[in-house]
Amino acid sequence: MNLFDVYPLNDITIVKAKGSYVWDDKGDQYLDLYGGHAVISIGHTHPHWVQRIEDQLEKIAFYSNSIKIPLQQQLSDKLGKISDKKDYQLFLCNSGAEANENALKLASFHNGRKKIVAFTKSFHGRTSLAVSATDNKNYIAPVNESDNVIFLPFNDEDALEECFKANGKKISSVIIEGIQGVGGINVADESFLKKIRSLCDEYGAVYIADSVQCGYGRTGKFFSHDFAGVNADIYTMAKGMGNGFPVAGIIIAPHIKPKHFILGTTFGGNHLACAAALAVLEIIEEEKLMGNAVMVGKYLKDQLEEIPELKNVRGRGLMIGFDVPEELKDLKKNLLWNQKIFTGEAKPNVIRLLPSLALKKRDAEDFIEALKEEIEKVMEKVQG
Repeated sequence: MNLFDVYPLNDITIVKAKGSYVWDDKGDQYLDLYGGHAVISIGHTHPHWVQRIEDQLEKIAFYSNSIKIPLQQQLSDKLGKISDKKDYQLFLCNSGAEANENALKLASFHNGRKKIVAFTKSFHGRTSLAVSATDNKNYIAPVNESDNVIFLPFNDEDALEECFKANGKKISSVIIEGIQGVGGINVADESFLKKIRSLCDEYGAVYIADSVQCGYGRTGKFFSHDFAGVNADIYTMAKGMGNGFPVAGIIIAPHIKPKHFILGTTFGGNHLACAAALAVLEIIEEEKLMGNAVMVGKYLKDQLEEIPELKNVRGRGLMIGFDVPEELKDLKKNLLWNQKIFTGEAKPNVIRLLPSLALKKRDAEDFIEALKEEIEKVMEKVQG
């Protein structure tokens, strides 16, 4: 049986990982500035994370949500403390798409409405509702097409206000990434997030903060939306939440009341997932990784801004993007094959950096030197 071919693959087999480095089956070492798509939040195979999972595996790996699982409450308490959202409620699931799916569904249950406001270049997942609110026609099958999603320009306050005036009480929710990931590291203006909050309050809509990529401390605040100084009604989480173990969740403001059976999950919040997620929070707190993300992220941004060939360096903390000109279109590929450095991309010309929040400054320095070297090679050819 063949694997269903859905991704273009690099001809690399990773067999070992530690901290910010991975090794292939030939013994070659790579610096990982991609983090498996913003998943590796505390570094690969962190010993405390490994021990937490191993200890839990010796006890019980899984039982259904038909019984009490104290680890879920422990995770909820820890998450409330570190995110400073103690009065919120936690629902656990398995992936970012599932988190956004449940958030959109819960909002509709809450106010009985159908319309969703989303934004250009958004990515919220590949399941039914989540993909309908994703601004990429390549991902949306005919069965996912919906008249209930209204796409507006990102960071356009006037368009948002006009949309609410026109649709008023039909709008169930507004969903927005604090920093768009797949869309190319586009930062939501603080004033725009405040406008979403005020309009949702005025019209009774639900503000959903998609924090799947831009959350979990990556920007220096627990949720990147927190830079605006207002609270969302629902925050969605995944990726960095388990450091590679599949776990996700939504936290829900207290005014949205639960009701039996409106949400559900088989694997969400299982014993192993909670153990992994607890380890991540413990390490973020103990090793002050949000502060490290700010410090190392600032160094990277400052250095990138000094490289004249790179344009529009942007982002927060360790979620950084920059544009590359046409003559440097192979820069990501050259970094991988010549320098053994993994980075991310967004079409057509953006390189994305999504490393572990534990990335060391010396590793960031090595990256900058390698980047300059590859740019210099290309520019020498271009110039003569």
